[in-house]
Amino acid sequence: MTSNSGIPSPSVLEAKTMRRVALRIVPFMMVCYFVSFLDRVNVGFAALQMVKDLHLSPTVFGFGSGIFFVTYFIFEVPSNLFLQKIGARRWIARIMLTWGVLAAGMVFVTGPHSFYVMRLLLGTAEAGFFPGVILYLTYWFPSEYRARIVGLFTVAIPVSSFLGSPISAALLGMDGWFGLRGWQWMFIMEGFPAVLLGLACLVLLTDRPSDAKWLRADQREWLMSRLSAESKRPRPVGQISVWKVLCNKHVLALSVVLAGSTAVSSGLQIWQPQIIKSYGLTNMQTGLLNSIPFALASIIMILWGKRSDQTGERIWHTSLPLMLTAVSLASALLFHSLFSIIVILCLAVIGIYAGKGPVWALSAEWLSLGTAAAGLAQINAISNLAGFGTTYILGFIKDRTGSYPLAVLPLAALSMAGALMILWIARSQANRDAVTADAIPVR
Repeated sequence: MTSNSGIPSPSVLEAKTMRRVALRIVPFMMVCYFVSFLDRVNVGFAALQMVKDLHLSPTVFGFGSGIFFVTYFIFEVPSNLFLQKIGARRWIARIMLTWGVLAAGMVFVTGPHSFYVMRLLLGTAEAGFFPGVILYLTYWFPSEYRARIVGLFTVAIPVSSFLGSPISAALLGMDGWFGLRGWQWMFIMEGFPAVLLGLACLVLLTDRPSDAKWLRADQREWLMSRLSAESKRPRPVGQISVWKVLCNKHVLALSVVLAGSTAVSSGLQIWQPQIIKSYGLTNMQTGLLNSIPFALASIIMILWGKRSDQTGERIWHTSLPLMLTAVSLASALLFHSLFSIIVILCLAVIGIYAGKGPVWALSAEWLSLGTAAAGLAQINAISNLAGFGTTYILGFIKDRTGSYPLAVLPLAALSMAGALMILWIARSQANRDAVTADAIPVR
């Protein structure tokens, strides 16, 4: 059976199976990632009070915010290998419990050094969560579903800023309760949910389809058969050692592509509240305006990921959004009003998130089953380590020049580099496939 568009329609068994799997896994993981990302970037809102309280310069704040990614990078691959070995249910629960405690522990920061230490510890705790979930999703979803599923999962990132911006602004208003500052209450109140969700992981998550008693026997057999057949397809990155995976050109190229999205996102989300507040707004006005770009991105990234799955096209669905981000951020040099800056941020944030589903789907398609754990973790680790650079350099340039438009230019350049890298590696792979096909003798 085919649809009007000519795309094969799923069987009744497939449709019911994938619907049940999606409803069981995706909403819960979205909530987990929402809390994870909120705990990572809420320091941007805390800065509206904390920077003055602790006498942190823009350079110190940028360095402390970005240093999170150093330990995140170091422990990313080992974390994913542990997840593969002991199971997603227990390992994701461990990650959430430790980061929830440490996120709330930011209340004890008293100056630059304690700020650095707590951000390093938080990066250690959270390392492996995102690539671990991406790996986990490959255990449950065939390739033709992954861009939209990853898009649904990662929509938690812009949603965390869309909902988290006014929530964080409101929590700053608890200033003075029981002798604590508003930013301290914000860390406590936003860290506690991660602990509860970590405990919930032990109950709600199932490691593999073979263990899913909530699926009927015929549904389990269909899903395991489909995923098993998919795992036997040839991939650009075949069965090689972990060390070779980490240095593989496809893995490194995809790391640059993801850096054009992830690292730029990290820099913007940490600094965007201060960019908007520099126009003389209140904390709540800043929170509401800060949420607009993420609301738009939340919708468009789902639609863009669905379109990528429907067409089966990944390369341009990744490259075009990154180009949009690069051009829009560069235009901040020309337009300076609050309205134009909000429009620029809307376009940049849409570009950042629209391509996430397609590029992660492509990454999973290019990596063999045995290399996926290390490969996905390495891609995410390197792209997030670049987030240290974007967060720090934005603060450094702002400190030296006083200009936010100049400070975001490196972010624009990184996005454009990612857009061009995905086109280059795809063309390189296409040429290699063509040579291989020509070399096969015709019988």
